[in-house]
Amino acid sequence: MYGSFRVLLQVLSAQLLCVWVLGSELTFELPDNAKQCFYEDIIIGTKCTLEFQVVTGGHYDVDCRLEDPEGTTLYKEMKKQYDSFTFTAAKNGTYKFCFSNEFSTFTHKTVYFDFQVGDDPPLFPNENRVTALTQMESACVSIHEALKSVIDYQTHFRLREAQGRSRAEDLNTRVAFWSIGEAIILLVVSISQVVLLRSFFSDKKTTTTRVGS
Repeated sequence: MYGSFRVLLQVLSAQLLCVWVLGSELTFELPDNAKQCFYEDIIIGTKCTLEFQVVTGGHYDVDCRLEDPEGTTLYKEMKKQYDSFTFTAAKNGTYKFCFSNEFSTFTHKTVYFDFQVGDDPPLFPNENRVTALTQMESACVSIHEALKSVIDYQTHFRLREAQGRSRAEDLNTRVAFWSIGEAIILLVVSISQVVLLRSFFSDKKTTTTRVGS
């Protein structure tokens, strides 16, 4: 019983360590004509993955740029809705990635990104040992991998739900304005028709001119 509880604590600790050390995940507002940059210190030889998606705003597109510590562009895309880029750090230092909405004049965007640095640490300190894992440890590793997949699926489904809700709200607003416009046009046309019909049946006043002798 104590051994199973200890293994469970190791699984939870490793899960928290992955979230704390390896990932930078954020959803932020990007105003129109604005640019937002983020920085990450990376050691040479570390494998990294940058994934982003525009959740709401305009045509759901944004400019993205990734630079190494010397300012060399590693990745650059214009007006992308979503994308993923994986690279291995060739230099030690601070890497910068920026999202730009400078091409948009009126609409602000909501952007989600996930920047993963390095590989997951081993679930158990002696996972790379020569001897095989016990049945309990193997089950924990399988559960750990399945939980990571569940987290990824949940994140993507939340993003799709937020994007779909934004599209529905935008469509609802357009339909509401269109209905109000149609009602105003119908009212103006009705009043115009009533005035026009009354002008047809109104009595015309005749003007009499008296010629003096």
